[in-house]
Amino acid sequence: MTIRDLIRLLGDGGYHSGEALGEELGVSRTAVWKQLKKLEALDIPLEAVKGLGYRLAHPIELLDGQSIIEALPRETRKRLTRLFVEESVESTNTFLRERFRQGAGHAEVCLAEVQSAGRGRRGREWQTPWGRSLVFSLGWRFESGASSLEGLSLAIGVVVAEMLESDGLPARLKWPNDVLLQIQKDQPKIAGILVEVTGDVSGPCDVVIGIGLNIELPASHREDIGQSVTAVRDIIPGASRNAYAARLMESLLALLPEFEAEGFSAWQQRWNERNAFKGRDVVILRGDKREEAIAEGVDINGNLEVRMNGETITLAGGEISLRAVS
Repeated sequence: MTIRDLIRLLGDGGYHSGEALGEELGVSRTAVWKQLKKLEALDIPLEAVKGLGYRLAHPIELLDGQSIIEALPRETRKRLTRLFVEESVESTNTFLRERFRQGAGHAEVCLAEVQSAGRGRRGREWQTPWGRSLVFSLGWRFESGASSLEGLSLAIGVVVAEMLESDGLPARLKWPNDVLLQIQKDQPKIAGILVEVTGDVSGPCDVVIGIGLNIELPASHREDIGQSVTAVRDIIPGASRNAYAARLMESLLALLPEFEAEGFSAWQQRWNERNAFKGRDVVILRGDKREEAIAEGVDINGNLEVRMNGETITLAGGEISLRAVS
């Protein structure tokens, strides 16, 4: 019995007694009770009515590999090698890095209901609630080498932003890896991107692209994150995780061959049009060093240009963080 099995039963809108759940799942009532306690620990609220049993207080849309594949255009299905849908992994990026070590990984996608050790940029923890965000990774082998991948995370940010914009969500991009929404004067974060590269500078290299997209965020998770965040269902209550998974796969599997052929130049203008900090005062954090500047745009290699002490300075990726001045 897995948590997915239990949620599938409890999510049909009806009440289920512990005895009925045990019979359906082939386990004891005690085992069912232990799993119900796990749901509470995962911040999945239940309704319990004496004499009737249990049901989910709010429906949870489980990831469904078959429906995701069926939603893909034919050309995307041709490019996709394999789709993994997991209940829990350490991280979807780690899962695909291991696949590359095993000699697979290219054009494979891993989705998970939750990850126990998800990471963002600079090793930060990426927290997601069970079954309510999209935790997505895609593996791709580039033959042209790591040196040709400048600006890749920014190009990915563009296609994520364009996907959100097609649903009327006003997406903005924060250099180098964040997708924000423009909500009046606030710009809360809705998605993050983590690109990990292994291989040669000039030869074949393996790339794992991780994307965390907030579909739904309970209040308890927002409090723990420590920055302004938002979620798709804040604006589109019926948004489907499975639909967004399929659309991400379609967008990325179209982007990657084109990026290998053209580099970042095809996405530079589109990124700059969505630059969240264009012309704004920003703080640049490099280790313990803190500098103030005015943000401009990104160059053809995806480096950020800022004005500092009357001069234009170019910032590459790595251990650099950007903050807007309030």
